[in-house]
Amino acid sequence: MFSGCSKKTDVNQGAASTEAGSIASLKAVSPTEVKVAFWGSPEEIKIIEDAIAGWQASHPEIKVRLEHTPYSGYVSKILTRIAGGAAPDVIATEVDFFVNFAAKNVLVDLNTFIKDDQEFSSEEFFPQVIDRFTVDGKLLAIPRDTAPFACVFYNKDIFDEAGEPYPTDDWTWEDMLAKAQRLTKTGVDGRIERYGFYGWAWMNFVFGNGGQLVDDVKNPKHAAVNTQAAIDGLQFYSDLINKYRVMPTPVALSNLGMGVDEMFAGGRLAMFLSGIWETPSLRNFDFKWDVAMFPKNKDGIRNFGTGGSGYCLLKSSKHQKEAWEAIKALTGIYGQIELAKRGLAQPARMAVAEGENWAKDPQSPQNKGMLNEAVKHVVYSPFHFKWREIQNKVIQPELDLLLNGKETAAEAVAKMAPQIEQMLASKD
Repeated sequence: MFSGCSKKTDVNQGAASTEAGSIASLKAVSPTEVKVAFWGSPEEIKIIEDAIAGWQASHPEIKVRLEHTPYSGYVSKILTRIAGGAAPDVIATEVDFFVNFAAKNVLVDLNTFIKDDQEFSSEEFFPQVIDRFTVDGKLLAIPRDTAPFACVFYNKDIFDEAGEPYPTDDWTWEDMLAKAQRLTKTGVDGRIERYGFYGWAWMNFVFGNGGQLVDDVKNPKHAAVNTQAAIDGLQFYSDLINKYRVMPTPVALSNLGMGVDEMFAGGRLAMFLSGIWETPSLRNFDFKWDVAMFPKNKDGIRNFGTGGSGYCLLKSSKHQKEAWEAIKALTGIYGQIELAKRGLAQPARMAVAEGENWAKDPQSPQNKGMLNEAVKHVVYSPFHFKWREIQNKVIQPELDLLLNGKETAAEAVAKMAPQIEQMLASKD
């Protein structure tokens, strides 16, 4: 009896041991899940999914879960998740969104991983973007792309019809104005049938004239928009609408009932200033076009605003080692090549940006390689957690009055400057 009970016990123990071993084995191969929050168009989503799928095949120990989050309200949504203890491990960030995340002290210094990682070097990226994502010596995001507001798209068909030489990268503001004047077309009723130029990137006319918005981009304390260089640059921008009539007012543009890309492709607009992200849409139209670098001012000064994006690791992540590997994949060569080939974004990796999939790619725009030079002249938005609010509540209302001819640039900045000063000093 005793020996029978002992045998039964041994069998049960053996079965339990086998089951425990199987569970342990399953746990050993169960991948660690890394959640990644990001925004993007359907095309961008596909690129990101493809980049991760290829990487996942050789990294079964990590399972990346992509969580698409709408661009509108992105920062507040992520911060709410962090506060609620339901944050992802990795977040995509835009160069201005980044300021808000960095100010909340929720990001990991990625140098702690880079110093021991022989597969990764931050020197492979444009230094300007690395600098933007570095705070007090801490690298808080790895760049995916950069996006200088340096593209003046021009409709070759319109230029050819008018016998107008194409713009070159060494042109000036005066050259751009002259071309816009010659290419603006007015009907017999006095209404403008084709505009010579359009541009939303007003900051280029400040930076590109030697002006600034604040005293120090990385540590802004005071407004600088009321300097003469900034005033003159903004006045030139306003004059394109109100004096020279080569550019539509915001109201006139909205009344046309079509997008800028449709106006441009349809012959209603000869040139427009924007970023390279316009490319995929323009490739859907059947016409000839290219880009030139935003021009220098009369003194040879050349600067532009810029965008760009990257990925950050949150301090709240419980899987930081695995999340770092995911960030490397998300900013790796494969994904950046796909962005480049589709024209969606200028890769942040210099080798990709200088290679056959970007600068040497024959697809339109043929001159996109000029953006590798343009990166050297970018000026980022002021690094202040209130800057987006300042732009929306203080700067934009005055710009609207300026562009609609209700104020001069001097009058607009006289009202902006003290409000900017006050908000920069605010700790709330």
